[in-house]
Amino acid sequence: MTLRPAATEDGADMGEAVVLVTGGSRGVGAEVAGLLAERGDVGTVVVNHRDGNKAWMARAVAARVEAAGRRALVLRADLTDPDETRGMLADLEESAGRLDGLVLNASGGLERWADEGYAMRINADSPVRLVDAALPLMRPGGRIAFVTSHWAHFERYESPVYAPVARSKQAGEAALRARSAQLAARGVALTVVSGDVIADSPIALMLDRLNPGWLAARRDRVGPLPDTRAFAGAIADAAVPDGRGARPPATVYVGSTRM
Repeated sequence: MTLRPAATEDGADMGEAVVLVTGGSRGVGAEVAGLLAERGDVGTVVVNHRDGNKAWMARAVAARVEAAGRRALVLRADLTDPDETRGMLADLEESAGRLDGLVLNASGGLERWADEGYAMRINADSPVRLVDAALPLMRPGGRIAFVTSHWAHFERYESPVYAPVARSKQAGEAALRARSAQLAARGVALTVVSGDVIADSPIALMLDRLNPGWLAARRDRVGPLPDTRAFAGAIADAAVPDGRGARPPATVYVGSTRM
C-alpha cells in the first residue's frame, strides 16, 4: 500500500469529490482516473491496484492525476480478499475521510493463473462486498458506477472464451441492482455503464486474434466502435456526484446496443 502525499495538510477540499477507481492502474481504469483528474469537481482520485509487483503502473497513473493538480492516493488491495478490502477502506478513511464516488472497474477471469471460480469472485462477489463496506464512508449524493459489457448486460455470451466473465459480470450487476433500495435510503445512486466492444481493449484484440476478422465483422454490423477514452469518459461522468442533486440514469450505454 502506498499513500501519495496530500495536496494540503487537512486533506481534500470538502467541496471536491473523492473518487475511488478499482483496477485503476491500467486500461479503462487508468483512463478513468486520468479523466477524473481533469474535472473541476474532483479533488482526490484513489487508484486501487491488485499486484504489488506492478505498483509502478499505479504510481504512473497517480503522477498523471497530480500533474492535473489533483490529489492522488494509491491503495493496493486484492478485492477478492475481504481483509485487504477492509484495510484499503480504512486507509482511505484515514487519508481522505470520506468517499463520494466509487468506480467498480476491477475485473478478471481470463488470466492464465485464474482458477474456475475466480471470475465470479472478482466480478460478482468483490464489487458487492466493496459496496457494502464502503457505504458508511459515502455521503448523500454519492455515486457508484459498475462497469460491464453489453455481452454481460444483455446476457449474450457469443464468445465461449469470454462467457465465464460475462456470466459473472451479469451476476454482479444483478446483485448490485438488488441493493438499489438500500443505496437509495442512504442517498447513493448506482449506474451501470455497459460498453459495446472497446476496439482498442486487450480483450477485444485477443478475441480478434483467436477469431481473425471478428472486430471487422462487428464494425460492419454496427458501425464505429468506442475506444477506451470514450468508454472511460462515460464511466467518469457516472461516478461523480452532480452538485445539483439530479438522479443519474440507472444504465448508460456506450456504443451500439445491437447484438
